[in-house]
Amino acid sequence: MFTGIITAVGRIAEISDLGASSEHGKQLLIEAPAGYLDDVGLGDSIAINGACMTAVTIDAPAGRFAIDISAESLARTSGLDRSGPVNLEKALRANDRLGGHIVSGHVDGVGTVLRFEPVGESWLLRILVPAALARYLAYKGSITVNGVSLTVNEVEDAEQGCAISINLIPHTVQNTALHALAQGTQVNLEIDMIARYVERMLSVDPALSK
Repeated sequence: MFTGIITAVGRIAEISDLGASSEHGKQLLIEAPAGYLDDVGLGDSIAINGACMTAVTIDAPAGRFAIDISAESLARTSGLDRSGPVNLEKALRANDRLGGHIVSGHVDGVGTVLRFEPVGESWLLRILVPAALARYLAYKGSITVNGVSLTVNEVEDAEQGCAISINLIPHTVQNTALHALAQGTQVNLEIDMIARYVERMLSVDPALSK
């Protein structure tokens, strides 16, 4: 479990094939800030741009760790198949603050940035969300974008999906990899877990549970 509060910005430094065919995944070597890996153990979970991954090798003094990502995960996420900055979050501990919202680290879909520009002292982020996820989004509800817990300020339904608007404060832009977004960039999305369970409860015939 995670909270969507980014604890560091890392960088995918190297990408290696885990096999010769398209059915094989990749191994990513990720650089982290100094000291970030001091309390991370082999097999620990770290969310990378919102996708929960397992640390398979760790070199804490060098600030590097590796994860194996399957072909299935690569096909269902964005930004994990190339070098560049990534948001990092360590798994939630039982005594940690829940500063964002409950995040599983399982990417539900990939959205496309429509606008990312400064408005006053803040930044406007507008994303086209796949139609299959539209029913889970609501005004002032939560969504995770590349691992960052954010609040939806506007939802506009359309035939091709729905467009959501999000207000980003300067601190969020400066301390996450969201500053690298641009029009056309694809982003990993995770819907609010509570919305997922509510939909399930409402869709099941009560007679079947007796």
